[in-house]
Amino acid sequence: MSVVIIGGNECMVCQYERICKKHGCKAKVFVKEKSGFKDRLGNPDLMILFTNTVSHKMVLSAVSEAKKNDIEIIRTHSSSASSLNNVLDEYFENV
Repeated sequence: MSVVIIGGNECMVCQYERICKKHGCKAKVFVKEKSGFKDRLGNPDLMILFTNTVSHKMVLSAVSEAKKNDIEIIRTHSSSASSLNNVLDEYFENV
C-alpha cells in the first residue's frame, strides 16, 4: 500500500515515513510544492492532506490529481505524529 502525505513539518518527514512503515505502507511526503509536483505524486492508494500546513494552491493540485486518478483523500488539520497514527488506524479499520 502506498500513501502520499501533503503538508506537514519538514523536520518530521522521517517520522511520518516511520509511522507509515509501521502500518505497512510506503510513504512519499511533500512538505513544500516544488516543480513537477503533480508528476511525482504517482498513483497512491491514499492521500493525506495536513490542511494546517499546506498552501491552498498545493491542495488544489493534489485534489485535482486525486479526482483524476480516483485516489481517496483524507484531510486532517493537525500535522502531528499522533494525528497521522489516528488517520492510518481509522483508515485500516474501515478497509
